[in-house]
Amino acid sequence: MAKKTTRTTRGDAPEATAKDPNPAAAGLANAEGEDTLIGRTVTINRPRQELYDLWRDVRNIPLFMVDVVSITPLDDLRSRWVMKGPGDTRFEWTSVIVEEEPGYLISWATEGDTDVSNTGRIVFIDSPNGRGTIVRATFTYDAPAGALGKLVAKVTQHDPRMQARRALRRFKQLMETGEIANAGSPVDDR
Repeated sequence: MAKKTTRTTRGDAPEATAKDPNPAAAGLANAEGEDTLIGRTVTINRPRQELYDLWRDVRNIPLFMVDVVSITPLDDLRSRWVMKGPGDTRFEWTSVIVEEEPGYLISWATEGDTDVSNTGRIVFIDSPNGRGTIVRATFTYDAPAGALGKLVAKVTQHDPRMQARRALRRFKQLMETGEIANAGSPVDDR
């Protein structure tokens, strides 16, 4: 579980980047067992509403999150996620939107008992210099199998920290260029 702290002084940095982050201070409910807080920020040269709209339709998320196998909308607020894990493992959960400010904020949490409990929040802010949108993603997760599960995820590059960085980078590429660069080897069509 994330250690709760009280801060008397604060810098400019988002709470998620502090040395001892506090999920509640980052605007996230801290469900029992969740012990890792991750925050990533990227500036995307597109209008805020356009970015929000693409993200809000959860069927688009697998376009830029490579470890997501599928997301099935269940209703306007709930969706069923299937995600690849290390080896041949797959994790499934139901996510529910718990807070929403159209064009600005989406906040979610897993519903019920699940192997990968998580909460998250994505905020879309107009860039102060008028060049696009600042996208700030913050989430907590409880790794299956605790510290061992975190180590295995890191070694196999399924660590949520890496996934978050990749997903935001791919989201930026998709929104700014209409495609995602692929470093894989070219396919021989002969």
